[in-house]
Amino acid sequence: MAKIDVKDKTGKKVGTADLADGVFGIEPNPFAVHQVVRSQQAARRAGTHSTLTRGNVRGGGKKPWRQKGTGRARQGTTRAPQWAGGGVVFGPHPRAYGFKVPNKVVKLAMRSALSAKLADGELQVIDGFSFDQPSTKQAAELLRSLGIAGRVTVVVPDDDVNTILSFRNLAKTRVIAASEANTYDLVNNAAILFSKPALSWLEGVLS
Repeated sequence: MAKIDVKDKTGKKVGTADLADGVFGIEPNPFAVHQVVRSQQAARRAGTHSTLTRGNVRGGGKKPWRQKGTGRARQGTTRAPQWAGGGVVFGPHPRAYGFKVPNKVVKLAMRSALSAKLADGELQVIDGFSFDQPSTKQAAELLRSLGIAGRVTVVVPDDDVNTILSFRNLAKTRVIAASEANTYDLVNNAAILFSKPALSWLEGVLS
C-alpha cells in the first residue's frame, strides 16, 4: 500500500496517509482517459450551429432566365448553392455531440489519472484548509507554502464552502468539491491538492 505525506497549511509534514493500490497504484490506461475526456468535452459543446439550405433562404422563387436559347447554363433559382447568397451544401445543423462511456471505464480513467499523478509526484495532501472566512489572499499564500505553481486542481469536501470561495478567484486554479471530481479536472493541471477528508471520500468511491 502506497503512502503519501500529509502537510499543514504552512507546508510542514504532519503525518502520512495510506493510499489504496487499487486506486493510486494501477498501471494507467491512456485509452480510457482519452475516451472519458473526449466524452466530457463533447458533452460541453452547445451544438447550436446552423446553416440555411437552398430551401430555407429567402427569395429565389422566380427562374432567372428561360430554360433554353440563352447559351447559358440552365438555372432554376438564384438561391441554389452555386449562387452568391444561395444556400449551403451539407452545412452544420443543430445536433448533440455527447456520447456515453460505461461507468466502469469512467472509474478506470479516474484511477488511471490519480495513479499517474502520484507516480509523477504531482499529488499533494493537506490535513485541512480550515478557512474561518473566504480569503483569496490566504489561499494564494497556502499554495506558495506548499510550493505549488502553475495550473492546479484543488479538491475539497462538499460542505467546505469557505475554501471553495477562497480558491475560485485565483488564476490557473480550479477548485471542485469531491463529488464533482472528474477525469478532465484531474489531468488538466500541473498538480492536484487534496484535503485529507476529500481524498478519503474519493478513494472510497473508486475502490
